[in-house]
Order: sequence, then C-alpha cells, then structure tokens
Amino acid sequence: MITVLYFARLREELGTGSEQIALPQSVRDLDGLRALLVARGGAWATELAGNKALRAAVNQNMASGGAPVADGDEIAFFPPVTGG
Repeated sequence: MITVLYFARLREELGTGSEQIALPQSVRDLDGLRALLVARGGAWATELAGNKALRAAVNQNMASGGAPVADGDEIAFFPPVTGG
C-alpha cells in the first residue's frame, strides 16, 4: 500500500487530497504510477496526462519519472510553483 498526496489545483480537480493505493506489481516507478492513475479517465486523465507539467516527490524527496516506488512509500504530486 502506498499513500498518494495531491496538492493545489490537483486536489481541487481530483476531489481528494490523498488516497491509499494497493501498488500493483507492474508499477515500479513514478511514470508507472502516473499511467495507472491516468487510466482512471476523466479528471485523472486530464490532470495527470504526460503533457502536463507536474512535480513529484517520493518520501518527501523530489523525484523524476523513473524514480522507484514501493509499498510503504508516500508519493506527492503537485503543479510547478512559480515565484515573483
């Protein structure tokens, strides 16, 4: 089981700030997890699509698509932040 957190616009568009997911054996990295979530369709497909700029963290460390994920991990997705 992993914990997935959604922040900012993602939380609003997906209607949830967090969820627990039983990690399928086929999902081994962030890209695989994102594809699993996109496959849900609807807002999931729109907001988490591969062409959307998103940041991610695994266990509170910034991570890229190939970063491994495993049972017990906490994964966060959030839009990029711009400053002024």
